[in-house]
Amino acid sequence: MKLLNEYLEHALTFERMAAEESNPEVKAQFEQQAKAYRRLAAQRAEKYGLPAPSEPPEEER
Repeated sequence: MKLLNEYLEHALTFERMAAEESNPEVKAQFEQQAKAYRRLAAQRAEKYGLPAPSEPPEEER
C-alpha cells in the first residue's frame, strides 16, 4: 500500500503546485503530472482490489 499512498501524495503535491502557478504552460504540466500519478494510484488500487481513489475537488481539475 505504500506505493498507492505515495502516488496520491505526489498527485496532491502537483495539484497544489498547479493551483498556485500563474504560468499557463507550467500549470498545465503540473496538472498532467498530477493526473498521471492519480492514474498510477488507480491502477495500484485496482490491482489490490481496493476502491479507486477519489477525484480531486472540481476547482483543482
